[in-house]
Amino acid sequence: MTTLQLFAACVAIWGSTWIAITFQLGSVAPELSVFYRFLLASAMLFAWCLARGLPLRFPRREHLWIALQGVLMFSVSYVSVYYAEQYVVSGLVAVGYSASPFLNMVAMRVFYRSPMTLRVAAGAALGIVGITLVFWPEFSHIRADRNVALGAFFTMAAVVLSVFSNMVAHRNHEAGHPVWQTMAWGMLYGALFTLAIALALGRPLSFEATPAYVLSLIYLTVFGSILAFGSFLTLMGRVGAARAGYIGVMVPIVALAVSSAFEGYRWELLALVGVAVSVAGNVLILRRPA
Repeated sequence: MTTLQLFAACVAIWGSTWIAITFQLGSVAPELSVFYRFLLASAMLFAWCLARGLPLRFPRREHLWIALQGVLMFSVSYVSVYYAEQYVVSGLVAVGYSASPFLNMVAMRVFYRSPMTLRVAAGAALGIVGITLVFWPEFSHIRADRNVALGAFFTMAAVVLSVFSNMVAHRNHEAGHPVWQTMAWGMLYGALFTLAIALALGRPLSFEATPAYVLSLIYLTVFGSILAFGSFLTLMGRVGAARAGYIGVMVPIVALAVSSAFEGYRWELLALVGVAVSVAGNVLILRRPA
């Protein structure tokens, strides 16, 4: 797949997974839904690797790095997102993730001495401004209270953990680890760590055997986890964490487009302007330098 195809696949899939996640919220604790999702994804990936004869052995030291990637990328960051959306409107979470390109660029500079380019910084700034404009109507209903503070905390935690997970994924890519085998082990480690969190918090080991829950779990597993993360990690290996992080800007826009089709969301002029600004930032980040 080309770079643009990988980017489009991530945005299209993750932009639609939000509606599937709504069927996961209910009687099952968020930690357990995340655990089921990535445990099933890991099992499918191991089966795929064995069927294709792909090597699954890694040195013990590398398993530690893969486990760290799994815990950050497939466990604690996702649990933080689930909790954030229980306390605040989705717009606040979206604005937090719109800062991903800039934060990834700073982290790459700190950890790997990668240069900070003006073009990527300008694209990231446009993304933050655009997403803020898109969700500005939601912010008028926010009242400063304990729930908003908790939601902001979990949003910040999710974004920061996601950035650190990208740094570890970059390190594992530079070490030559193949995407699918690394994902298989990483998702297994992430799922087990999430189960440990659920047990430590005393969450009941429940499962909702309804068509809505099971079908949404399968969609999130196959598309939202295996295909989307496979595309994202491949993309990040090609273009870097900062540019790949712009997916976090475009996903909320696709999610609103899906909402307008299925839930009657009405686009306001300010939201359309925000989309135009975000797309301009996207073009600026993804276009090839002269």
